Amino acid sequence: MARPRQTSRKSFFQRPDATDDGESGTPALKPQMSRQLHHHRRKSSEVALRRTRVVSREFDIPRSTVHRIVHRVAEEVVAIRHQVIRFPNTPEDLVAVCRGFAGLSRHRAFLKAAGAIDGCHVHIKPPSGPDGQCYRNRKLFPSIILQAVCDHQGCFIDTYVGWPGSVHDARVLRYSPLYRRSVYPPPGHFILADGGYPCLQHPLPLITPYKRPVRGVGAQRFNLHHSRARFIIERAFGMMKTRFRSIFLQALEVHHTFVPHVITACAILHNICLGVGDIMAPEDEHEEDDAEDEGEHVLETVSGAPWRDQLSAEVSALEEVPIDHDYL
Repeated sequence: MARPRQTSRKSFFQRPDATDDGESGTPALKPQMSRQLHHHRRKSSEVALRRTRVVSREFDIPRSTVHRIVHRVAEEVVAIRHQVIRFPNTPEDLVAVCRGFAGLSRHRAFLKAAGAIDGCHVHIKPPSGPDGQCYRNRKLFPSIILQAVCDHQGCFIDTYVGWPGSVHDARVLRYSPLYRRSVYPPPGHFILADGGYPCLQHPLPLITPYKRPVRGVGAQRFNLHHSRARFIIERAFGMMKTRFRSIFLQALEVHHTFVPHVITACAILHNICLGVGDIMAPEDEHEEDDAEDEGEHVLETVSGAPWRDQLSAEVSALEEVPIDHDYL
C-alpha cells in the first residue's frame, strides 16, 4: 500500500492519484464552465481584498499586518489542539460517551458506540494551474476535506484535515492517524459511520448501515437507530458552520496550504464554546453524501459485517432506551 509523499505539504497537495475514481487526473471542464469558474474566482478574490481593506481602514493598520495577525492567531489556537480535541481520557468519560450514543439511538444495542465519523468539504480558493483541478469534488466546487469524529454532544474528539476534495472518504480514512495508529476506540467499542465508509472490525472498528435496498425488518430497524445516533456528527458540522459563517458558507479566501490551520482552529473554538455551554442551533445541516461503500474493497481489513449482524439481532431482541432527557 503506497504511502503519501512526506517531503512537504506542497507535494502532499499535488498528489497525482488524488482523484475519486483512481485515475491520474480529472477530466477537463467545458469552456463555458471554465469561464464561469474563472469569473467566480476573480469575484471571490475581490471580496477577500475588500474585507482586508475594511479591517485595515477601521483599525488603521497596514494590510500586511492584518495578514500576519490572522496567521499568528490561528497558529496560537492550533497550538492547544491536543488539549481541546482529544479522546475520552478516563473510563468514566468513555462510559458517559457510550451512554450518550445509546440515548441518541434510543437503543441499548449501541452502548458500545464511542463516536461518530464523517467528512466535511470546506469550500476553498483552489491553487492556480492544473494542480487546482484535484481539489474539485464530485459537486465540482474546490474543497479541502475535514475528517472528524465527535462524541454524543457534538464535541470533536479527533480531526484530520488537508486532503483535496476529489479524494474519497475511504482513502482519507486510510491515511489518517486514527486508522493507522488504532488507538481509539478501546477493544469492544466501535465508531458509527455512514455508507461512504467500509464496515470494519479491524484495524478500526467502524459500523455502517446496511446498504440500500435494505432487506428485512431487522435491518431497517437497525438502520433507523444507527441513523439517530450517527446524525450527531452532521449536527456538529452544522453548528460549526453556523458559528463561523464567513469561513464555511463561502469560499475560504486564504492560501490552500494554510486552510488546515484555519479549519482546525475553528474546530478547537467549537469545542471550547460547547464546553462553556454556548450551543448554537445549526441553520444549515451538513448534507449527507449519497455514495455508498465506494471504498470498502480498497482497504485490507477484517470486515465488520458479522458484528453489524450481531448488533442488528440485538436491536430486534432488546427494548429501546427510554428517553429521560434531551440529547443534542
